Amino acid sequence: MSGPPREILVIQLGDIGDVVLATPTFRAFRETYPDALVSVLVRKGYGSLLAGDPHIAGVLEVVKSRSKLTEAADNFRLARRLRTCRYDLVFDLRTGDRGGILALLAPAPEKVAFAGDGAFWRRWVFTRLIRQEEIRVTPPPAHPGADQSLRLVAVIGVATPDSHPRLYVTEETARTVDRLLAVEGLAPGARFVTVNPFSRWKYKEWGYGKWAEVLDRIRERYSLPSLIVGAKEEAEAAAGIAGRCGNGVHNMAGKTTLGELAALLSRSSLHMGVDSAAPHIANAVGTPSITIFGPSDWRGWTIPDAFHRVVRPDDPCVSCNRKGCEDTGVSLCLEEMPVEKMFDPVREMLEELLSPPTPADR
Repeated sequence: MSGPPREILVIQLGDIGDVVLATPTFRAFRETYPDALVSVLVRKGYGSLLAGDPHIAGVLEVVKSRSKLTEAADNFRLARRLRTCRYDLVFDLRTGDRGGILALLAPAPEKVAFAGDGAFWRRWVFTRLIRQEEIRVTPPPAHPGADQSLRLVAVIGVATPDSHPRLYVTEETARTVDRLLAVEGLAPGARFVTVNPFSRWKYKEWGYGKWAEVLDRIRERYSLPSLIVGAKEEAEAAAGIAGRCGNGVHNMAGKTTLGELAALLSRSSLHMGVDSAAPHIANAVGTPSITIFGPSDWRGWTIPDAFHRVVRPDDPCVSCNRKGCEDTGVSLCLEEMPVEKMFDPVREMLEELLSPPTPADR
């Protein structure tokens, strides 16, 4: 380029957690080029997570729908919009075909991506494909989940001193969440905890009955209501968990957009869950969290500290990085993990979080 880029498009077509963990990378582009307008292209529905981010000028979404007609119409409008933009730099954070096709549609003198083992035709789409040997290892304390894309963009001189993922809540979204909480009978400022027992991969889940016992104990011991969160397709399972509990457990699964979920989790005194997107969102809005990791390895995704704890079964095979025991889809380490293994850190954190401040803290 003849000078610093004025308009930048960053493509991140990964899952929800990938988008959250890429927020330091989006921020890095703006910090490296403070006068540039940074736009981000994500999957449909994920853009609400980024609506309040002051480092992002615009969010575009690509549709993948069961209705091919709807998908074609929406993506045609996206393609037309991309063709009319005049980016100086397009950077694809992944190696998939869809990101490459969208990069091809966006006119720009510089297009960069990771070479990986992607299709050979990508060499004619991108002006530069970064080789693995160009990527340097970043020493701690870089956030492990965010580090991969940060190391990738560092090859072209894009960097930030802060690798922690961050999400921002707009005032409009906060007001919407106030209304949702009011429907559940929760007054403004009311304290509650949130739990996401669900994962896209069932071998990462813990027993629903055990979650119900944890929520009942929280209610009995601390008089705190619990909100079960999740996707629309998990609403029935969430209702089943709530039905096992006494009063004070609310089913919020499927009732929020992702942006509203971030706002909801930002109000939570404590978020509990399994290895999924929700803990990443909770951590990115500054909410204390306790996350269960079974076969998956927490070291690649999070940094535990006093307010972000990891719970793991005691089995010597943890973490095996298998899809359940012998890839059966069932993780015996999680099936057999007792309630106390989760409730003990919950009790410790809640007693610390809910205790009145000492004179030294005031």
